[in-house]
Amino acid sequence: MKKNYGDGRRRFEEETATVVIADDHPLFRKGLRDFVSTSGLYEIVGEASNGEEALDVIMKLKPDIAILDINMPGINGLDVARKVSARKLNTELIILTMYEDAEHFELAMETGIMGYVLKDSAAADVVSCIQSVLSGKSYISPSLSHLLMKRSVKSLKGIEKKLGVDNLTGSERKVLKLISEGKSTKDIADRLFISVKTVAAHRSNICGKLDLHGTNALLKFALEHKELL
Repeated sequence: MKKNYGDGRRRFEEETATVVIADDHPLFRKGLRDFVSTSGLYEIVGEASNGEEALDVIMKLKPDIAILDINMPGINGLDVARKVSARKLNTELIILTMYEDAEHFELAMETGIMGYVLKDSAAADVVSCIQSVLSGKSYISPSLSHLLMKRSVKSLKGIEKKLGVDNLTGSERKVLKLISEGKSTKDIADRLFISVKTVAAHRSNICGKLDLHGTNALLKFALEHKELL
């Protein structure tokens, strides 16, 4: 029986978690069904060979997991995922892909996909992916982990740009990081082998670039964004 938890996790007791598989290649679909079924943890309750069928099956059966090929006749896997999300179904979505590029990966992440599995490694990855997704954790095929790292870096740079941190010089960032660690102006001067006057100048420049005003504004900013520094 499915239970929902406040932190987004889901646990399954008594009843086996249900799965729908959608892929337009019958042999691949059969192989995937066999791998998932052999685990003994999940029940395949439906299959589809194109996007329209996939959406219909998901709407009718409301499975716990839907595994969708990114490329299918009619509407593709990502379009199916968007429609499922728009209908606010509890079905968690896993995308199967043969693409290893950042463009398709970004599109999937923006759609809110929890699982992203490379078709070439689906046999090895799909069961682990299902387990992770049902536990409220995202899963990316290990061979695609570099895409996740690039996305994290891109996201971090976006945050830095929005806050204005990317406008700081290397020295100013060092000073800001030490401020976030609770260091005083004298401590920072001693640590960086510069004068107290130079630290004060850096603090002033940082406040100007980040548009910070007030006695404790710089310290507050540094503490709030410590993980960025």
